[in-house]
Amino acid sequence: MSSNQPAPAIGARLRQLRLAQGRSLASVAQAVGISSSALSQIETGAMQPSVNRLVEIVGEVGVPVSAIFDDYDVLHPRAAAAGSSEPIPGVRVTTATADAAEAATLDQGVVYRRLTPVGLDGIDLFETIYPPRASSSTDGAMLVHTGYEVGSILRGTLRFEFAEGAVDLAAGDSLAFWATRPHRVVNESADATASAIWLTLRDLTEPA
Repeated sequence: MSSNQPAPAIGARLRQLRLAQGRSLASVAQAVGISSSALSQIETGAMQPSVNRLVEIVGEVGVPVSAIFDDYDVLHPRAAAAGSSEPIPGVRVTTATADAAEAATLDQGVVYRRLTPVGLDGIDLFETIYPPRASSSTDGAMLVHTGYEVGSILRGTLRFEFAEGAVDLAAGDSLAFWATRPHRVVNESADATASAIWLTLRDLTEPA
């Protein structure tokens, strides 16, 4: 895998997206429960956001996680991914050599890698990579957001924590749940990296 997108680029993109929505630093920081100073450090690249924090920030400014990649345009979300090509009219391809443009490294070394060569309305498809002992939040906080999550473990073992209990999944296992259910992802291994493919259907509404 190519070298990952550096943290300053993620922060700069978050700032760009916030400003595009006309939101002040203070208003977004307050809404996600952190100080303006902490959000400023994330935007300047001095601090990497956790998975939880990243999802909270993009959710607050009204864009999907895929918006952290530079090709995403808040007015034209179907833009082609950076590094993709169109060898045949209507067929969009992203090769492994373009990997760096499609990967973002977060807190604890967690990597998000987008798997679609074009932006898709209402859908995110990612590979997530969790180094040993890494988790979606360092403070134990659980994440809640809209949509439906479907995940499949590629390698290693990941623990999915919910308010009602935890589920441990190994390579080949999969799960699905409404993302409105509080959840947290943890790689409890001390020496093995774990990865999974995630499909997020953002626009689905949970049945009453």
